[in-house]
Amino acid sequence: MGDVDITLRHLARRRPGDLARAFVPEGHRTEVVGWVDSQVTNIERRLDKALRLQVDGEPRVLHVEFCFALRDDIPDRVLEYLGFLFAALRLEAPGEPVPPIESVVVVLSGRKRRLRATGQRCTAWPGRPFSGTHFRVDAVYQRTVAELRARGSVLWLVFAPLARDATAAALREVVAEIHAEAKAAAERAELYTALLVMAAIDPWGHNLRKELIDMVEDKEEGLLRRTPIIGEMIIEAERRGELRGEERAQEAIAELLGRLFARRIGRRPTADEAHLILERARANGPGEVTDALLDLEGEALVRWLAEPIRHS
Repeated sequence: MGDVDITLRHLARRRPGDLARAFVPEGHRTEVVGWVDSQVTNIERRLDKALRLQVDGEPRVLHVEFCFALRDDIPDRVLEYLGFLFAALRLEAPGEPVPPIESVVVVLSGRKRRLRATGQRCTAWPGRPFSGTHFRVDAVYQRTVAELRARGSVLWLVFAPLARDATAAALREVVAEIHAEAKAAAERAELYTALLVMAAIDPWGHNLRKELIDMVEDKEEGLLRRTPIIGEMIIEAERRGELRGEERAQEAIAELLGRLFARRIGRRPTADEAHLILERARANGPGEVTDALLDLEGEALVRWLAEPIRHS
């Protein structure tokens, strides 16, 4: 797993109720039961993105996918995952009805034009009635800071750097809210880490990451530097002067992509691979490259990296 996916899943697991309340209609009594932890061993894919709920006393399952962009293959991934999840729930309670499942894709970057609120993957023959699956699309990067704040949880505040109207002033308020609500230093460090990872994605070109680092450092007196992932990024970036200038900021993002590669493959990229990662990030954007780093396995990732670069 990459740092982005690990960070978001960890936060969601710490605050499952906050995650669920954003997607259950208002006025319904919601209780979090726990996460679905079954494993489909033949493909080694963990089903740890599905949350068990009781909504008005009835069992429900909420399936949440985080993705960098709503690529053409996302509907395929949702349908595939639902099949695994449905099979796992049947095996878990033979003879019992499988609870209704709601799928939500949380999108972190992409086109400026509004995304549809729902997506679908149809498996029916042409001209036949629809069969397949529908899923909800939550394009958090197209929301405003106020809309994210209205969800009432610091879980959603970490997405504020992605908001279309994010400003230094708004993020200063977000940092203050996180500082006030999260009492433990370890929890604040996790939230600030997610905040800075979102700022690195920067779908609107706000370029607020350095200001955000300074805000958190001023508020927390060195907390970020004691946080492994972000501390390494800050120290290395300062050593090479990467926090000054747009081109150097892109190199800092490439360094993060290199770390994702290392997590996925189990080794640091070679010099040639690091060059290809940087070239792909420049040509197609860091979001597309990070999606590949999160989605592809082992040799498939190495082969993809060696393919000719498609210039967008």
